[in-house]
Amino acid sequence: MTDLLYGEVEEQLRTTVRRMLDDRSPVRQVLARCEDGRPADPDLWRVLATEMGLAGLAVPERYGGGGASWREVAVVCEELGRAVAPVPYLGSAVVAAAALLAVDDAELLTALAGGTIVALAVPFASVPGRPVAGFTADGGTVSGSARGVVDALAADVLLVPTDTGLYAVDATAEGVTRHPVVSLDLTRPICDLTLQRAAGRLVAAGDKARAAVATALVTGAALLASEQLGAATWCLDETVSYLSTRHQFGRPVGSFQALKHRLADLWVEITQARAAARYAAGCAATDDPDLPVAAALAQAFCSPVAVRAAEECVQLHGGIGFTWEHPAHLFLKRAKSAAIGFGTPDRHRARLAELVDLPAA
Repeated sequence: MTDLLYGEVEEQLRTTVRRMLDDRSPVRQVLARCEDGRPADPDLWRVLATEMGLAGLAVPERYGGGGASWREVAVVCEELGRAVAPVPYLGSAVVAAAALLAVDDAELLTALAGGTIVALAVPFASVPGRPVAGFTADGGTVSGSARGVVDALAADVLLVPTDTGLYAVDATAEGVTRHPVVSLDLTRPICDLTLQRAAGRLVAAGDKARAAVATALVTGAALLASEQLGAATWCLDETVSYLSTRHQFGRPVGSFQALKHRLADLWVEITQARAAARYAAGCAATDDPDLPVAAALAQAFCSPVAVRAAEECVQLHGGIGFTWEHPAHLFLKRAKSAAIGFGTPDRHRARLAELVDLPAA
């Protein structure tokens, strides 16, 4: 049975990451960057990736990484979700890292651990367990397109799945076009990607390449649940804090029974989401064969919980919660976009039914 409790090392990691984010990227500062039209924060990425060494947290030490497991990476994802941090951590340190670990590519793993941003060239809405298409390879060059690719705008290297294998393509190479797309989530830019005979290096071929992409997607779905958990936790904590200080009719608003019941219900759901997210991260860390089931369950449950937490945060803040000046909308947009990432809850419920042989109605 996977241990759902956080250990001492994980809590120390959480404290360190949270302090850094509170200092370097407070939520109000993230909101200000969105107003300036520059949501991505390269300085914050440099601190995370090189100074703290978190870009390669799951990469073995022999490649310059941290040699940790996905459980520790999940803690970082929680804290980044809690801060809606505008960095390409999910796309590079989780999804791309999982693909590269599956093929044991020493060159790219070493580069990733050193802070090089690597992105898997698939739509953010790609569902684990479903075929990924869009690119073809011909004589060492790659052509094709993919829409809504997450973290590709900031990427230095693109991992491109083709009909014959998985290729590494320099994101600045001739033939590579990245077209920014206006995203609901201003803190997580996406782009449409087009390759026209772009030179690439074969990383893996055939079944090995397909297995690497499948591993990357299921790992991404599993750890996205931890990010959603972090965002939901911030929404609950911020709302409780606000209702404890906002007074009406001579009493704290939070003392009204109807509001206390709403917050209590939300606390229960977030506690359950924590268990689902921790189980998925634990399965990823131990290569548990139950990982596809755990990831589908985590996404089916954590996505709506994160959305509900953000909606409650907006509503229970009253008028200020509906304004641009309050950061609640950042969390609502992150929750809504994350609920599409790696498949919607409905797609994951359908996937879960397939995995456990649940007959259709």
